[in-house]
Amino acid sequence: MIRTFCGATVKAVGTARPIKEVRRLHSSYDVAVVGGGIVGLATVRELILRHPTLSFILLEKEKELAVHQSGHNSGVIHSGIYYTPGSLKARLCVRGATLAYEYCDKKGLPYKKCGKLIVATEQEEIPRLQALYERGMKNNVRDLSIVDAEGIREREPYCRGIMALDSPYTGIVDWRMVALRYGQDFEEAGGTVVTESEVNDICSATESQAGSTEGMKYPIAIRDKKGREVRCRFVLTCGGLYSDRLSQISGCSSEPRIVPFRGDYLVLKPEKHYLVKGNIYPVPDPRFPFLGVHFTPRMDGSVWLGPNAVLAFKREGYKVYDFNVRDFADALSFRGLQRLVMKNMVYGMGEMYRGIFIGAQVKILQKYIPELSRSDVLRGPAGVRAQALDRDGNLVDDFVFDGGVGEVGSRVLHVRNAPSPAATSSLAIAEMVADEVEKRFDL
Repeated sequence: MIRTFCGATVKAVGTARPIKEVRRLHSSYDVAVVGGGIVGLATVRELILRHPTLSFILLEKEKELAVHQSGHNSGVIHSGIYYTPGSLKARLCVRGATLAYEYCDKKGLPYKKCGKLIVATEQEEIPRLQALYERGMKNNVRDLSIVDAEGIREREPYCRGIMALDSPYTGIVDWRMVALRYGQDFEEAGGTVVTESEVNDICSATESQAGSTEGMKYPIAIRDKKGREVRCRFVLTCGGLYSDRLSQISGCSSEPRIVPFRGDYLVLKPEKHYLVKGNIYPVPDPRFPFLGVHFTPRMDGSVWLGPNAVLAFKREGYKVYDFNVRDFADALSFRGLQRLVMKNMVYGMGEMYRGIFIGAQVKILQKYIPELSRSDVLRGPAGVRAQALDRDGNLVDDFVFDGGVGEVGSRVLHVRNAPSPAATSSLAIAEMVADEVEKRFDL
């Protein structure tokens, strides 16, 4: 179902409402949300359900919704094991997982509670595994237990390890399907979704709209790269890979900076799917910034192996040779990335090597499933992670909210960073962001 908005594309996300042209309705809204990924969609859905008498519009630069991080992820419903007890990230993940399962049940969306094993293959990993168990218990993660080698084989017959943390509450789902359903809920509640509208200016409106008798009721103007304009009272941006740039155009700080990291997956050949039943993860090493390669079953029956983590030369660069001059220059010139690289030089070179030579990645995977061979895998898809970095080279691992300056500042809220696992936490994040919107704005 397609509607037209001054030449832009407006897609009704699975609704049955009649086709209309948005320009015949109005181009002024109480709240505009920029960014049609899972966080933006969950949040605008939460806002319209709380405030059904207000008008809402969601602007997305792509032709379809949820096509970047929301559509290029491992599809795991995380249970909240890894995160610091009491932290916002831990609370949101645990609550988000519960809300996600409840939402999928309510809407009839398929998922599988296939569980996860975090496997120690060496004695030196056992203290870290036990610390993870204690952390998960403090986070109120459901049904956690530690199992021995025999317990590992009972759950994953082809997996080898000396001890593992068993999380049966971990599941898998198609997060893009979930995100699109959020969008459908939003439209069914009366919201408007506009695609192919890449925002490049958020500013104070200088005059009332032509023919308007309401004065400056809608004092914020949002313009896209094609020169189209929407007026609104308040703006919320959830820009993912472009969240820092959206923030900067309304006068905010350039930091934290978003640096894109590409993760390349391998896929297990269909005749070898029997090797993996659920998620199999390594014990994370705190010396390194990412979790490491793992085994992930998918809702379509495939099994993904990986990913590695390397700098992407384009913010939405899913292929090795994807390149954008501005994105590349912004990343390399940022002191924070320079310092991160210096602190993790050996690790980074290893990630690059494993991305080029499949056999090197398979060798790591064989620590967990010895029967795996190089001939059992193929190159698979890739995702790009919007990693926020500060100028000291630290990964920004918490939420960052930011407002603009001057007249715009009091009416704009930017979600600068919604850290992983944002998909699992999306409904809980939406509650938190909606609370923040209500606190800052007079809705």
